[in-house]
Amino acid sequence: MQVIILWATVVLSFVTFLVHTFIGGPRVAGPLLKNTSLPIASKWLNYYCWHVTTIYTLFMGGAYAYVALNPEKPELVVFLSILNTALALLSAAVALKGNINPFRFPSTSLFASVAILGFLSLLVK
Repeated sequence: MQVIILWATVVLSFVTFLVHTFIGGPRVAGPLLKNTSLPIASKWLNYYCWHVTTIYTLFMGGAYAYVALNPEKPELVVFLSILNTALALLSAAVALKGNINPFRFPSTSLFASVAILGFLSLLVK
């Protein structure tokens, strides 16, 4: 395992958290809460999902950091990198379903980039 690449994964994970929280929050969560045309349950479930992602992206960075400090436990990097790949693909699929360029959703490139660095940290000696 390459710990230097893993630390880059940690940094990018926290960048993902910051982008989601402080750039995406005002642009996505704010307008969602102001929307009056959505059914109330849909609105608040979407808001809940927003915060699930907030919590996940914060813990994602912490989990990669844990493995960077304990490199003899790479299983968590495998799990997170597979999960981040799935989240990047889901982001792209949702964008395409809405006829939106997948790279207009920062989640597509950010989750993909974190996944790639995570896998690289495992493959590079």
